Amino acid sequence: MALDALKSALPDYAKDLKLNLGSVIGNSDLPQQQLWGTVLACAIASRSPIVLRELEPEARSYLKPEAYTAAKAAAAVMAMNNVYYRTRHLLSDPEYGTMRAGLRMNVIGNPGVEKTDFELWSLAVSAINGCGACLDSHEQVVRKGGVDRETVQEAFKIASVVQAVAATLDAEEVLAGL
Repeated sequence: MALDALKSALPDYAKDLKLNLGSVIGNSDLPQQQLWGTVLACAIASRSPIVLRELEPEARSYLKPEAYTAAKAAAAVMAMNNVYYRTRHLLSDPEYGTMRAGLRMNVIGNPGVEKTDFELWSLAVSAINGCGACLDSHEQVVRKGGVDRETVQEAFKIASVVQAVAATLDAEEVLAGL
């Protein structure tokens, strides 16, 4: 099982991450599609080969092909959007906020799965990528779609733990090679 492999790979000083990984993924109350779509999108967003290699096969086994593709699409489009909208927000010149983005993001309008699932995955990726504007936007869409705050919190808890596991394991790999 992927979770067990990741937990066993974590060093002793990251015991909290082991416990959190087991609880946010292994004991989640989210429906399978929301859970594993979030996990896959976050694994991709973490940019960690180790984490992606372990979590992708399990995510694939739980997701229908259209959900698997949509989760990857959420990670892809948010990799672009998070940089663009975070930069536009951080620049002190408000005129950038009035300019048309001119970037294709058609998948957001037609993701191939329920809109709220795709938006939840986009929110989780935005948490990893640190885009406040995108976090606000996607949170508003899922909340209007009937998703409760607890579900939103589950998504960004998954994002935070997957990212922390990725950072820790990637650092340990580099340190082992020194």
